Amino acid sequence: MTTNLRCDDTFVEDDGWHKAAKNYQKFIEDNKDKKILFFELGVGWNTPVIIKYPFIRMTYQFDKAFYVCINKGDNYVPDEIKSKSLIVNEDIKKIIYSIEKYA
Repeated sequence: MTTNLRCDDTFVEDDGWHKAAKNYQKFIEDNKDKKILFFELGVGWNTPVIIKYPFIRMTYQFDKAFYVCINKGDNYVPDEIKSKSLIVNEDIKKIIYSIEKYA
């Protein structure tokens, strides 16, 4: 198993990818006026236009949106959405293990 990154010729952007992207856009459009959580786990700066920037933009645009980012040492939130954001500067593994204690 490898990551699907836009760093070489192995990035998968096939028909299935485009179908999933279309379904995702429909979901966003259908739910943009509802409470919606943009939950980012370990997203870095390799391809921020895929997840990070859209999450930040939609959090800014949608009144009921909230943004959560869990990422050790690689966090950023613009001032415009700080009141609608939670940034957790911690290792994801530690966070998941701590959540499991309460499950």
